[in-house]
Amino acid sequence: MAQLPEYAIIVAGGSGSRMQRDIPKQFIEVAGKPVLMHTIERFYKYNPEIRLIVVLPKEQLDVWRELCQKYKFSIFHMTVPGGATRFGSVKNGLDAVTGDGLVAVHDGVRPFVDLTTIKAAFEAAATYGSAVVAVSPKDSIRELTAEGSRAVPRTKYKLVQTPQVFQAGILRKAYEQPEQEHFTDDASVVESIGETIMLVEGSYRNIKITTPEDLILAEAFAREEL
Repeated sequence: MAQLPEYAIIVAGGSGSRMQRDIPKQFIEVAGKPVLMHTIERFYKYNPEIRLIVVLPKEQLDVWRELCQKYKFSIFHMTVPGGATRFGSVKNGLDAVTGDGLVAVHDGVRPFVDLTTIKAAFEAAATYGSAVVAVSPKDSIRELTAEGSRAVPRTKYKLVQTPQVFQAGILRKAYEQPEQEHFTDDASVVESIGETIMLVEGSYRNIKITTPEDLILAEAFAREEL
């Protein structure tokens, strides 16, 4: 059976607000270059033939072009202007996917995803239609209730990461529906059309760089890999 073409929609819609910086978090420098470049490199290393689609807020497209020139970043990728929400941004990225294939959706600020994790997610999606990377919680979990809160068994819960990989036809169908409040990621969008979500084991290194503390970890991880 011929292998399906692989795509990665890398969604980078962040601002610098929670990072307490003026610069959008995907452009913050870690180990000598912007976070987003590290993320793109991961998918390119996994498969140099992968079709890379980077979704950025419209007003950041020129800045990104300048950064690519400044850092001599030469990995070929398509840039697409984002939507008002993550749902809208993924939908815009999906418009650049042609025909059949396997489509990964990944956070632009998760630059430390393992190549083995990416591979496992694509393989699971090829077999089952969808694959979502997740890890077990390390901390105890409490559920908020009307009376206050109660302990819940953490073995019954998973923390969802990206990439989330889907067969293109399934993802297209899911994104044809109107956006809803409970859509927090692609898995929730796909699940709402009746598809089953297959979980793939992630890694605690696959952090999402969101707050200043994450940057300290990111620099440490990057140093280890140099």
